[in-house]
Amino acid sequence: MALPALTFSDDQAHAFDTISEVLSEAGVNLADGLLQPPREGKSSVMAVVGKAGSGKTLLLAELYKALEAAGVDVVSGDFESRKKKDRRTLAILAPTNKAASVLRNRGVPATTIHRILYTPVYDPEYEKIAEWLNGNAEQPEIEGLTETALERARLQFESSKSLFAALAAAGLRGSDFITGWKRREDPLDIGFVDEASMLDEKQFNDLGEIFPTLLMFGDPAQLAPVNQSGAMIFETLPAPRKLTLSRVHRQEADNPILDLAHALADPDLEFHQFEQMVTDAAARDDRVVLGQRVEADLMARSPVLVWRNATRIRLIQAFRGAYGAPEDDLLPGEPLICDGIELPMKHRKKRLDLEARGLIKGAQVVYLGPGRKPGFSRLHVMGAEDPRVNAASIVKIEKPDEEEPFIPFAARMGATFLHGAAVTIHKAQGSQWDTVQVFAPDIFVAARMGRMEAGIALWKRLAYVAITRASERLIWVTRNRLARPSGTLITDDLTPESVPLTLTSEEPDP
Repeated sequence: MALPALTFSDDQAHAFDTISEVLSEAGVNLADGLLQPPREGKSSVMAVVGKAGSGKTLLLAELYKALEAAGVDVVSGDFESRKKKDRRTLAILAPTNKAASVLRNRGVPATTIHRILYTPVYDPEYEKIAEWLNGNAEQPEIEGLTETALERARLQFESSKSLFAALAAAGLRGSDFITGWKRREDPLDIGFVDEASMLDEKQFNDLGEIFPTLLMFGDPAQLAPVNQSGAMIFETLPAPRKLTLSRVHRQEADNPILDLAHALADPDLEFHQFEQMVTDAAARDDRVVLGQRVEADLMARSPVLVWRNATRIRLIQAFRGAYGAPEDDLLPGEPLICDGIELPMKHRKKRLDLEARGLIKGAQVVYLGPGRKPGFSRLHVMGAEDPRVNAASIVKIEKPDEEEPFIPFAARMGATFLHGAAVTIHKAQGSQWDTVQVFAPDIFVAARMGRMEAGIALWKRLAYVAITRASERLIWVTRNRLARPSGTLITDDLTPESVPLTLTSEEPDP
């Protein structure tokens, strides 16, 4: 069959052809662009696996382009048109906002799994705008919106394909056009899931109910979810359902970070030998740095990656002390990590509001200041398409050798947060930063303990995941020291992609 114009490696070409055959059996023929209605009762699950640099994202992007060119509708987390009952659809998903944003930055319209499981309910007037922007209706007349405002919305939608951003360009807030959120009732069609090593069994089952055709992209060298006993979902698939990409394409660019990552596949490699490799790489390439101190300036946006929880807490306390943060308050610019939602079942709608707009467990957030009511916070959700939110918050600041965290302020219920200046390597999976600091003493401790995970030394899995979070520069920190920050914490580097969205107008009743 005809392949895209770019040159695939043999393993990518084989994977593209195999997936094309599966799609053809499901009624989507990429070779001639013919689409048949979805077939009831027919399902298929496949996985594309490969280590960092093997070309998984490139393959995903080319499959997306081919499906779109064939006439398949791409479904986002923003809006889903009601047109054509038998249309063919594609949704591209990632487990976290940050992972989805990595794909969006490469031109792939990805959203989070949660935003597909739960969809927004629009005010009928603004649903007309959504249908118009998606090419399914004539330009509507909306009271209070001028021709100029609608034109701004159209231009924004053409460039970003984001309905939220388009409506924001017209001068609207989320509370103007979203009346609620609902669990998806009708199935979709084709689903692509990136960073599938992070999927747990419940998420996989939820996706299986929605997508008759599901394709997962994952890295078998990463860390499995903590509740999966070292096993990843795609590892349970039979061999014909797993396509392996082995050629490391980015190695051609002589990337020292990827060289180090792939060196960890050597079963005889010891920690001291690996650290010498890091030292040698740092001597010949400035993309690898042997750090004597943790850089406080970087921690505000790119957390230090650690293994042990005790190390994480100590580094957070050192970071707050370096910036002069008071014990009883947060400074604007401090990083946070969402640790879940603390709401009773009767407030299910408010839980959906929080989670659907990005405050899911593991989301990276920057504190912007207090909200309009006690216990509320103004927040910037990193990687979200609509990053500015105002939410009831419970912020927990953990301290060394103390069982209970210190809570500088809190709503009675709402989104809970831990400090985000340092995070565990497990929680960093799926994220990527230009520069990453890896706290090597923790990985050394893991090596001394001799623990194994799914037949591979745990320290190697930890090191692999940690260093592959860096897209441009890796800092391998060898000593337990913190460099002084060069200035104060700032927030003006965080440019909102749209106007702020109000999550809740008041605290939920207890």
